[in-house]
Amino acid sequence: MTVVQVSVGPSHHSDGPTPHHHLKVLPRHPADPRYTVTRRQLDILRLIANGNTTTAIARRLGISYNTVTKQVASIHRKLRVSDRAQAVAVALRMGLLDMDDVVVPDGANSSYRTVREGAA
Repeated sequence: MTVVQVSVGPSHHSDGPTPHHHLKVLPRHPADPRYTVTRRQLDILRLIANGNTTTAIARRLGISYNTVTKQVASIHRKLRVSDRAQAVAVALRMGLLDMDDVVVPDGANSSYRTVREGAA
């Protein structure tokens, strides 16, 4: 943490440092979600990334539906996103989640044709 001296009013001392009630401790990166997203919010993000609904997350974590809703809103605010898909994408991009946190369901993409080599 970085300590920064900030004068918040007129100084009564013209030839010295301001009194320490004028000092504020400012976090180094206050807007960086990596430092503000909680462990519980990361748990919720992982469950969202794996397709869980709010109800399923609440049951899985043993918390109320309303708590999950409030935590998701907080995640959206911290990551500056508007929906769950974007929250997961931003969390992956920032390194809050890892690709290994996302489970690929059995048979995913199996109903699509494969592209033949050389075909465009």
